[in-house]
Amino acid sequence: MKSNKIKMRVQDFSVFYGDFQALRDITMDIPIHQITAVIGPSGCGKSTFIRAFNRMNDLIPSSRAKGGIFMDGHDLNEIDVVELRKRVGMVFQRPNPFPKTIFDNVAYGPRAHGLRDRVALSEIVERSLRDAALWDEVKDNLDKSALALSGGQQQRLCIARSLAVEPEVVLMDEPCSALDPIATLRIEELIHTLKQYYTIVIVTHNMQQAARVSDYTAFFNMEEDRAGYLVEYGPTKQIFTNPREKLTEDYITGRFG
Repeated sequence: MKSNKIKMRVQDFSVFYGDFQALRDITMDIPIHQITAVIGPSGCGKSTFIRAFNRMNDLIPSSRAKGGIFMDGHDLNEIDVVELRKRVGMVFQRPNPFPKTIFDNVAYGPRAHGLRDRVALSEIVERSLRDAALWDEVKDNLDKSALALSGGQQQRLCIARSLAVEPEVVLMDEPCSALDPIATLRIEELIHTLKQYYTIVIVTHNMQQAARVSDYTAFFNMEEDRAGYLVEYGPTKQIFTNPREKLTEDYITGRFG
């Protein structure tokens, strides 16, 4: 059953880097407890788009935005940015564990928000690692360096680190692009499980992955001036089997991109 409740709403949203327009007039809704995939050719603004969901583009001095993104009806610009990034977590393309122990990686966020109680931290670390399907593999080595883990394990650790602050939304920017097929399958299975508890937005260049893991798919392309725009958005099954736009069909069948 698809959810009809909207978690995040994007309205006439545009992003500029200096004089360059990266995104143009994006309007779409992100349903709660569903997986929304964002697909499209390189350079069409997919990463810029999801980075806007926790205002990471604010870190780029030349960046500015028009239009709005709303979470539970509240404009993101009116939410304290530290609070926003607690509520909207991010998992990046390449695993980026801190050069700390496995335990300290997962405990980093709760500690940053003031939690010091070791028992409470231990409970959060175990729960987050279990949610990330990593606990059984590392429970006897929590004091070992996270950098000793395999690539797939490191990515699941980064997911656990994101989950430790109990976000409502998890953004994933091509989370499997640096992983082998077996590790990719583990991450995909994990993503599917996590949607019970989180709203997930995933950027992927892999058409098969989008078809496998997502409930909704947004197809972005870019105009001649390289500004990214939304071509089509809808239930993944419809996008992949009966798209409304010929451009969408051409992209998912490999005719361009």
